[in-house]
Amino acid sequence: MIRVFLVDDHEVVRRGVAALLESEGDIEVIGEAGTAESAMARIPALRPDVAVLDVRLPDGSGVDVCREVRSMTPELACLMLTSFADDEALFNAVMAGASGYVLKQIHGSDLVGAVRTVAAGQSLLDPQTTAAMLARLREQATRKDPLQALSEQERHILELIGEGLTNRQIGERLYLAEKTVKNYVSNLLSKLSMERRTQAAALAARLKADRWR
Repeated sequence: MIRVFLVDDHEVVRRGVAALLESEGDIEVIGEAGTAESAMARIPALRPDVAVLDVRLPDGSGVDVCREVRSMTPELACLMLTSFADDEALFNAVMAGASGYVLKQIHGSDLVGAVRTVAAGQSLLDPQTTAAMLARLREQATRKDPLQALSEQERHILELIGEGLTNRQIGERLYLAEKTVKNYVSNLLSKLSMERRTQAAALAARLKADRWR
């Protein structure tokens, strides 16, 4: 049996989903909650296989519930159920460890299938969603380490910009044509989302100061 816990602030929704799931021979609804507080107290105690969580709750977020209960019961599969297609909530849910994310407009048979899928340890994220998640993670990583997007040569040139060298001086130092250096500088400014050389120089100085702390 797949043991399921339902979290939704609307009793009618909980009753409807419970009736749908319990009509299946292999699924049992072992508990319900209408608030985040109640869910976080009851789910670890009941230890269901799957928690179906509404994203928006009156006292918090289903995403926070997912993160909290999975920290206590990592084997729990969380299936987020929401009325809105919200990229931000989807990203946060995935980062909190949710196994799937479905809209309340989903057909009953598809919801049953979704519960079985996450209970089996599989993910309900389609390739397009996964690609969007990876792109966002890469963007965040670049924000934390702005040099990550730069090649080794571009990093070296950035350091020399920080030392106040002109393109000609950098070319002489690295045995490159001045035009080649100019292209490198344009590329690194673009990768760093900067418009002016002075911004790059300020970044290089800050990074150098951080290294010496």
